[in-house]
Amino acid sequence: MKKLKYILLVVISMAFVTLTYAQHKRYAIKNGVGIQGGVTQFDIITDNFVTKKNTGFIGGLSASVDIPHKWYNVSYNILLSENNIDIAAFSLANPTEEFVEYKLLTAQISFLFHAKLIGSNLTLDLGPMLQYNGDLELKDSSKEGYIISDYETLLTEDISKISNFNVNGAVGLSAGFGAFRLRAQYIYGFTNILGNLNDEDLYVGSNNNKFKGNQSMIAFTAIITF
Repeated sequence: MKKLKYILLVVISMAFVTLTYAQHKRYAIKNGVGIQGGVTQFDIITDNFVTKKNTGFIGGLSASVDIPHKWYNVSYNILLSENNIDIAAFSLANPTEEFVEYKLLTAQISFLFHAKLIGSNLTLDLGPMLQYNGDLELKDSSKEGYIISDYETLLTEDISKISNFNVNGAVGLSAGFGAFRLRAQYIYGFTNILGNLNDEDLYVGSNNNKFKGNQSMIAFTAIITF
C-alpha cells in the first residue's frame, strides 16, 4: 500500500508540473483531471502453461494536456486493476484437465501520446507503461495441490511468485465529446512476467524449460473529466 501511495504522489506531482508548464506556454488545458473505470481481459502469452483469458476490472486517474497547435495531446495515467486468468491443471484424484482461476492485482503508470485523428474527439493513443503487480493468487484455495498441465509435480500454488515489476507498451483509441470519453487499449508486456519463477528452484520433472511469458491485456474504459 505504501508503494501505491508513492506512485500516486509521483503521478500527481508530474501532472501538476505538466499543467503549470502548459499554462506558462499558453497551452489550452482541456482535460485537466479525469476519473476512469472499466473492464479488462487478461492473459499471459507463454509456452509453459495452457492459459485462457478472463475478465477483470480497472480504474484510476488521468491528467491530460491539450496542445492546440500540435498534432498530439499528452496524458499521465495511473491505473489499478484486478485481473483474472485461467491456467489448465488437474488433480491426482481426477486427472481430467480443468482451468483453475488466478487473480493478479496491478498498479500501472503510463505516459501516453494521443495523435489527433479527428481533432481531440478521436485519437490514436500509444506510450510506455511501468507496472507493479502482486503475486498470482489462487481464487479457490481448494485448488491447491492440483498439478499444472504438462508437468509432473508442478503444483498450482508453486507458480504464484511471478515478477513484480514489469515494463509494458500501450496502444489504443479514444473517442468522445466534451467531458466524456471511451477508450479501448491493448497493453503488452515487454518484460518476462514469469521470469522470477526461474529463481524459485522449482522441480518440474522432464519439462525443464525456462519460464517465459509476456502479459497481454485489453482494457475498455470510460473517462469523465473535470
